Amino acid sequence: MTLMTRRSLMAAGAAAVVFPQPGFALSAPAAQELVTRLIADVNTVISSGKSEAGMIVDFGKVLDRHADVPTIARYCLGADARAASASQMAAYTPAFANYIATKYGRRFREFIGGEITVQGARPIKSWIEVETTVLLRGRSPLRMDWHVSDRSGRHLFFNFIIEGVNMLLTERAEVGAMLDRQRGDLDKLIAEMRAV
Repeated sequence: MTLMTRRSLMAAGAAAVVFPQPGFALSAPAAQELVTRLIADVNTVISSGKSEAGMIVDFGKVLDRHADVPTIARYCLGADARAASASQMAAYTPAFANYIATKYGRRFREFIGGEITVQGARPIKSWIEVETTVLLRGRSPLRMDWHVSDRSGRHLFFNFIIEGVNMLLTERAEVGAMLDRQRGDLDKLIAEMRAV
């Protein structure tokens, strides 16, 4: 796929995001409880006093517990996920998890001394949106919304939006750009994600 074709597809796809379909027993209270546990785990990592490398490892464990990583990984790969072999997807998904844990683990260091509080939850289309407020030292409060689905068989988050910036769409564009730099070679993308 050429660069122009990939970018054209990404632009079209941004307007028609395919979100997880409902599984069973999806509820706002259960979604809110998931995000409450997630925040507690994030706060534990932030306040651990560990090195950045240690915190990133712990953030990876938080993702394993609370995020629908296979759904996020597949969505962010876009159309290339359909062309990938089963073995490539089996290698790509944990490599993507490493990339995400490293990228956002470094960002969450900004939350040291801050606080995240759950404001409430409500159904949105086929998922639950849990609204939180982020208080950081020396900054105005930020709104952060978590999207939770039970498509995997349990309540897990598959997206978050902070001050209008959508993680799924942002990472889909970023992964597409990374793959473009590797000239569409998924194996090279996997190696790059493992090495971050």
